[in-house]
Amino acid sequence: MTQLKAKDLRKQDADKLRQTLFDLRSELSKVKGGAERGIVKKDVGKIRRMQRGIAIVLTVMNEKGVIE
Repeated sequence: MTQLKAKDLRKQDADKLRQTLFDLRSELSKVKGGAERGIVKKDVGKIRRMQRGIAIVLTVMNEKGVIE
């Protein structure tokens, strides 16, 4: 997963932002669930990057006035 930049996200339309948010949330859910069940090793750095990415997408959506 590449690091999300607010500058790049501001160029996207509302539908693309919603899709990015959905993808990040679903991936975060999978990683957290797998870590809790012991299936995969808990990778705190990856979880933190995904949470930060979600926050950036939500910030850009708020700036644009896009309702989640």
